[in-house]
Amino acid sequence: MTAAPAVAESEEDALPLSGLQHLAFCPRQWALIHLEQAWEENRLTAEGRLLHERVDLPGQTRRESVRTVRGMWLECRRLRLTGRADVVEFRPEPYPVEYKRGKRKPDDCDAVQLCAQALCLEEMLGASIPAGAIFYGDPRRRLEIPFTPQLRERTEQLAATMHRLYRERITPPAQPGPYCRSCSLINICLPEATATQTGAAHWLSQQLRSLKQDL
Repeated sequence: MTAAPAVAESEEDALPLSGLQHLAFCPRQWALIHLEQAWEENRLTAEGRLLHERVDLPGQTRRESVRTVRGMWLECRRLRLTGRADVVEFRPEPYPVEYKRGKRKPDDCDAVQLCAQALCLEEMLGASIPAGAIFYGDPRRRLEIPFTPQLRERTEQLAATMHRLYRERITPPAQPGPYCRSCSLINICLPEATATQTGAAHWLSQQLRSLKQDL
């Protein structure tokens, strides 16, 4: 799914489930997009957007015993999440499929996003969904993702954290790493500079606190 800025106005409002992928990838990236409404496109995000524009067109098809629904609207009131699924296959049990333009990532951010879709579907349809799949453009193959208790717990914890950060309007400090190179927001985030500034501010705060204690 392509990024959509958060639109909640109170802690009771729903937030886009696509934000969980941003939060799991980088909390600062999530805050820049969903709190500060910052966005900058690069080649990777442009290719991903074009892919989803094709995949997300609402509609249904049927092939043999599988009904495929594209662009299905999702909602989970319990976790206060909303969004759209790229594809949901009904076999007849629901089987969400998320499309990604590139390679499998070394972290779990894509799996968390897919699991959130499954949690929405389970609540909406009263179904039990054991697994889904992520289709990666490189190497153009599906990767099945089992929705284990650990992944479900991780997804629910991230949802709670996302609502807390949104409610408190917190933009976390940068945590520079190799993943920064592929982020379209690197020129807005300035990870090396902001991480240094945060460290200096923390040091100054500690010094002032120490001085107050000595007085």
